[in-house]
Amino acid sequence: MDKFIDLLEMKIAPVAGKISSQRHMTAIRKGIIATLPLSIVGSFFTIFSNFPIPSVAEYLSQFQSMIDIPSRFTVGILALYATFGISYSLAKSYDLDGLTCGMLGTLSFLITVVSPFRVLQDIQGVDLQGVGYDNVVAAGRYMSVGSLSSSSLFSSIVTAIVAVEIFRFMKEKKITIKMPAGVPPEVSNSFVALFPTAVVILLFWTIKYIFKFEINTFLSNLLLPFKNILAGNSLFGGLLTVLLITFFWVLGIHGPAIMGPVIRPFWDMSIAENVEAFADGVSAFDLPNIFTEQFLQWFVWIGGAGGTLALVILFLFSKSEYLRSLGKLSFLPGLFNINEPMIFGAPIVMNPILGIPFILAPMVTTTVSYFFTLAGWVPKMATRLPFTIPAPIAAWMSTDWHIMSGVLVIINFVITAAIYYPFFKVFEANQLKREEEEASQA
Repeated sequence: MDKFIDLLEMKIAPVAGKISSQRHMTAIRKGIIATLPLSIVGSFFTIFSNFPIPSVAEYLSQFQSMIDIPSRFTVGILALYATFGISYSLAKSYDLDGLTCGMLGTLSFLITVVSPFRVLQDIQGVDLQGVGYDNVVAAGRYMSVGSLSSSSLFSSIVTAIVAVEIFRFMKEKKITIKMPAGVPPEVSNSFVALFPTAVVILLFWTIKYIFKFEINTFLSNLLLPFKNILAGNSLFGGLLTVLLITFFWVLGIHGPAIMGPVIRPFWDMSIAENVEAFADGVSAFDLPNIFTEQFLQWFVWIGGAGGTLALVILFLFSKSEYLRSLGKLSFLPGLFNINEPMIFGAPIVMNPILGIPFILAPMVTTTVSYFFTLAGWVPKMATRLPFTIPAPIAAWMSTDWHIMSGVLVIINFVITAAIYYPFFKVFEANQLKREEEEASQA
């Protein structure tokens, strides 16, 4: 193990260091980490919104609309905050005005991902509240916030970088309005941004509405040829699904959101067939489908995509103060399979060191779980459960209360921790070095 860690430090760490210190990569990392407080607090409210104990969930359902608000305005529009953070960080690295660039990046992101405003007209002569429509919105112009979540994080990264680079280019080429000396900086910066703002608006407006180009739609269409092999009983299809989801996450793209339009209908069909067969008296061992969404949720995504609960535990015992603190903050959300604090806090996004085990570990545990199922040691998934139930309990419940399913979760957790460990040690060493440098400069 020590030799492998040394090999990682000699071969991978230098390359990873160069990549991670690159200006744009640094801005992406800083911008995403800045959203950490939002994702942590929002994650706790997500747990309450999907409480795994039915009696408690039923009681909380009467407050659902209120409980949902903090989650919707934190994790629910995370990409919007990330755009400003990435734009601001990149601008500061160029010694540009961070506030102006942050607003330009946010503007370009909104133009790119948000659908056109919907206009709702008054309904003449109808007493909406009188007929039971108490929650009907008033007439006016509305936009959907669904596209502002982490599912649009790739668009967030692209638009933030492009907007700042446009501003930098135009300022360097002096394609701006220069104000006389003595004008307050905040006023001067506003006029400097006029031409870049016009260019940014025209560019992203043209891409979105003239050329009608959608980044997320483009990626989904790119994956459509694979739809016939991504679900069912094929180990290759299951591994490909896991690879694509984790790979997109490492790139900063919400993996399930990209894969969802392609694979979710097949996942839903697979679990529906299993549930129907189980209701008809078929044994959980003899159900038709292995690779349901629940198979990945309980056996592979232990603590969330990438099996990050194992990494959380390693962080808890880290010598790095930052990693140890992040581990403490991420433990409870991770226990309930919510891992945005880890993905955006470590971060795993755009991280060449932690990105490798984030992809590799689920590939291994998927293979192990497949052969355990094929050998008849664990049953297939027979029910759907809320994703916030801790994995060993949920796996036990979902497979007709078969204890070996919970044991398999523990086995996969140990395997995942073992795969993460050497990469964690390299990442920890880099973090400790960074903390020492910051302490010496203080």
